[in-house]
Parts: sequence; structure tokens; C-alpha cells
Amino acid sequence: MKVVHLTSAHPRYDTRIFHKQCRSLAADGYPVTLVVADGEGDEERDGVSIVDVGRLPGRFNRVVKTTRRVFDRARRLDADVYHLHDPELMPTGRRLKRLGKRVVYDAHEDLPRQMLAKHYLGKVTRQVLSRGVEAYQRRACRHFDAIVAATPYIRDRFGEFHSHVVDVNNYPMLGELDGASDARLSATAGESLSVCYVGGIAEVRGIREVVRAMERVAHECRLQLAGDFKTLTLEQEVMTYAGWARVEAHGYLDRAGVRQVMASSVAGLVTLHPIINYLDALPVKMFEYMSAGLPVIASNFPLWRGIVEGSDCGLCVDPLDPAAIAEAIDYIVSHPERAREMGRNGQRAVTERYNWQQEESKLLDTYRALSR
Repeated sequence: MKVVHLTSAHPRYDTRIFHKQCRSLAADGYPVTLVVADGEGDEERDGVSIVDVGRLPGRFNRVVKTTRRVFDRARRLDADVYHLHDPELMPTGRRLKRLGKRVVYDAHEDLPRQMLAKHYLGKVTRQVLSRGVEAYQRRACRHFDAIVAATPYIRDRFGEFHSHVVDVNNYPMLGELDGASDARLSATAGESLSVCYVGGIAEVRGIREVVRAMERVAHECRLQLAGDFKTLTLEQEVMTYAGWARVEAHGYLDRAGVRQVMASSVAGLVTLHPIINYLDALPVKMFEYMSAGLPVIASNFPLWRGIVEGSDCGLCVDPLDPAAIAEAIDYIVSHPERAREMGRNGQRAVTERYNWQQEESKLLDTYRALSR
């Protein structure tokens, strides 16, 4: 059964799409092609054929012209199953269904709720957009053969109108981030300690509060930032904060770079703001910190608190309070044995429950059902 994954927006080495789903399917024997639109050319990697339709500047071009290119290439590849990873590809999925193809839609986010979180839009506009997106999503996706959801909450939302929905969570791959303990133990005994934040850097992901927290941290400690700022304006703003003197900004890092940053840190930060589409999210970085043996400092959302405190692998704080974030960092730094214990607890939780190997089986079962 020939499989093609389609994305008009994600990078070719996206962790969920390439490193987890495409590589897992290829390892299970499926001929897998990944269609991307990044302008970096075609290649073969880890049993996956990557086909590039070219990069066009601007959101309008991406939504209109790039999706057309993706559909044209998808049609020429003549696969049995097409797996879509972007909301703007829902019309592409409907066209592929009319050609008699099997289509899987991968819901990375709860799109209608995401519309409600766009506070730069007026309240009425947000509500109208959210209802419109909800209506179109239901109309388009009910005709697809399967829905793969990134969280149980999204699974339940699609389950209201579709009979074949499975949650395939973004949990870490076992072993990928191991081997960091020795480096952190030596760092704990020395003078230069670090905590880290890995991921896209934006206002709603708590960058202002985290940098301001560094002003208040009593111990000698630095913040390692691994990721790109969403806007230059925000980057320039936080660089004026006093806490920036204790920040090392690395920009975007590949998987090896991420592993190195985690290996040199004593805790991982995931203090996202309490906006509607984060409250029920399962942030992959939180589980990657756990996999690497890092205590987690996380937002005190009920779902996250249940995971972190239930596994005894970190501390939950008010993400809008820099003083609370600073207090958590100071606790980790001043209690190294307790921090090591929380790190080991997090690794154990990942090994036993929160890992890609368990999620992979759900993905493969979904594809086997499609072949019947």
C-alpha cells in the first residue's frame, strides 16, 4: 500500500511528520513519500522519499498556490493513502477522495479553538471564524477515511462526527535524548548552571515572563533558549530586559543540538500562557524534558499538573508570574538530589507510558485497517 504524506507548511524534518510517522511507516514496510514545500529539493532519507514542490513567499501563496502544487504532485504520485498535515489541505483531501483515494487527516491542533485564541481579532470576529472553521472542518473531514489526532481532547472533538478517530500523541522516541545525566551532574557540581526552553518563542509561550524571571533567580544560573522568535519586535523587546544578560539564545537547533542543550541543563521550562488551545494540549517538549531526565517547570493547568505531579517529575507554577517561575528555578538549583529524583521519575514515566513506541502501534493499526 503506497503512502504519501502531504504538508504545505511544516519543515521536511518535522518531528511528528518525518521522524515519527513517516519513518515508522517506512520501517514497517510501507513505500512512503513525503511531499513538502520548503525549496530544499528532493532527497531520500531513512527509507522515505522526500519530494519538494518549492517554496513560495507569503501566507496567501502558501494557502492558494502551494496547496495547488501539493495536490498536483500528490495526484501524479498515484498513491493508495494520502495523509494530510495542514488545515489548508482539507480541500486537497476532498479532491483526492473524488479520485477514489483513501485520505487520512492529521489534526495537530484544535483549529476552531485556535481561532478563539487570536486576541488581535475582535471577540465577534473570533466567534464567527471559529464557527465557520468548525462547520467546514466537519463537512470536509466526515468524508475522510480516518482522523489521526494529536491529543485525546482533539480525538474526542472529532469523535463527535467521525467513526474512525485515533489519538497518536507526540510522545518522545525512547533513547533519543538519553545520556545527558553525567553532563548535568558535573554541571551541578560546578559554577555554571543552566535551565532551558526549547521550541518556538512567542508571547503566548511565556518568553516575557521567563526572561523577567531570570532577573529574580537568586542562584548563579543561565537560560538556554533553543528556538526562533516568532517576531523580530518581540525579540528586540525582551533583549532590553535585565534578565537577558543571563540568556544564551541559540536560535533554531536540529535534534542533535536540542539534545546537547538539554544535556547541559538542570531543568526544562514549558510555561505557556493559559489560552484556550493550550489548556488541553500535550506539549511535546514537556515529555522530551522528562525523557532527557530533566525536572519540568510547567504551567499549572489541571491537565499538566496531573501529569507532572502525578509522575513527581517537576514543579507547576503560574506561567504569568515571573517571581513564581524564578522560585521554581531556585528550588531546582538548590536541591540537586531532589532534582535528580524528579528527573529519574520523569524518565520512568516516559519509559512506561509517554513514549512514541506505544503511539506508533496505534498509527500502524490505523493503516492496517485502511488496507482491509
